Amino acid sequence: KKLYNAVLQLLDLTEKNNINAENLLKEIVRCLYILNIERKDRLRTLLRELESTEESIPLSSEDVVQIFEHHIGCRGASRLPVLIVAAAYKAASEYLKEKILALHAHNAADRQTGALGDVEITLIDDKKVITSYEMKLKKVVKSDIDNALNKIVTAKVKIDNYIFISTESSDEDVIEYAKSQYSETKGIEFVILDCISFAKHFLHLFHRIRIDYLNAYQELVLSEPESAISQSLKEIFLNLRLEAERQYINDSE
Repeated sequence: KKLYNAVLQLLDLTEKNNINAENLLKEIVRCLYILNIERKDRLRTLLRELESTEESIPLSSEDVVQIFEHHIGCRGASRLPVLIVAAAYKAASEYLKEKILALHAHNAADRQTGALGDVEITLIDDKKVITSYEMKLKKVVKSDIDNALNKIVTAKVKIDNYIFISTESSDEDVIEYAKSQYSETKGIEFVILDCISFAKHFLHLFHRIRIDYLNAYQELVLSEPESAISQSLKEIFLNLRLEAERQYINDSE
């Protein structure tokens, strides 16, 4: 509100010729340039601090889960469940013999991209989608499953499974409805999973690559545009990781 009013005031002053429009534009560009440098510097500083903890005891799987849990609980975190799933496949691709297709923009609808879901998985030497993940920031309802079925029918593809990743628990009748689709679709399994439970099961199954998983998630988070993940959310993640790793520094000395 304050910023909005300030912008209106500047536009009003420009219209009345109290401020030179060209000078105002130059000042805006200068301020944005400085702001961009400051933001990059803050991220670089946090990354350097993380490098200083590399000799400490590696984080446990439960430490990583806790970082994810705190991070997706932050404001503006709707993109993060996508990255939690994507990072898992990036880290374990050679073990699973599966890979993720390129992620679409955060605000791109499936009907625009032609994608079956938010994250699509193929075999490592193939382009055919075998698993599709759809993220829900609320509990999954029957209409969500029906919509997924319609997408699959429209796309005329046969996948192995369609997985909903939700941040809220779904009702038992919806879970049963999802299960019932296996026979209805003659072999496509529909599953509803909690986001943190997904991460926890993955981490304990692939315990030895837990840091690879965290590194893959960090890389994805930092590479996202600010329209999808804000600067503050990126800094929060790095601070969460830094705080978690610092607890083991004394233990390793």
